[in-house]
Amino acid sequence: MAEREVAVRPLGRSGDLGWVVMAHGEFYDREFGWDTGFEALVSRIVADYAEGKEPGPQAAWIAEVDGVRAGCVFCVRHDDRTAKLRLLLVDPNARGLGLGARLVEECLEFAREAGYEAITLWTNDVLGSARRIYQKHGFELVAEESHHSFGQDLVGQTWQRSLQEGVRGRSSRSSW
Repeated sequence: MAEREVAVRPLGRSGDLGWVVMAHGEFYDREFGWDTGFEALVSRIVADYAEGKEPGPQAAWIAEVDGVRAGCVFCVRHDDRTAKLRLLLVDPNARGLGLGARLVEECLEFAREAGYEAITLWTNDVLGSARRIYQKHGFELVAEESHHSFGQDLVGQTWQRSLQEGVRGRSSRSSW
């Protein structure tokens, strides 16, 4: 079997924004039965990113396998000290190539270099593969709450980690 060409690049090519929305909508419908309410949420997140609505540093990346989009992640401002990881996705056909870890690493490196002290994210407990990546990168679960969204009963989770050298997990700062 030929080795696959794997690359992670900054988001910015024509079609990238639309792909992020489409890929999330199709994947979450197929894998979890989520309705178009999720795709609408992703559309708002992507539009806010593209319009630069949040002040502060932000960036996003696309993972490609053999020149085809296969994953993404966004890093945006949560508050003055905290970045927020959003929209991590790896196409099921590209799993096992380390794309999820590479995307999270890009996000963490950017957030550190941008001067953020911590990073947070919100996910749902059914997303086991993503949670395992977050845990391997030092994120800790800090809150859970049941909710009904996207046509499903779900458990939302907030994860966070410090970006400061030698400091892991939750800070005593209440801004998180």
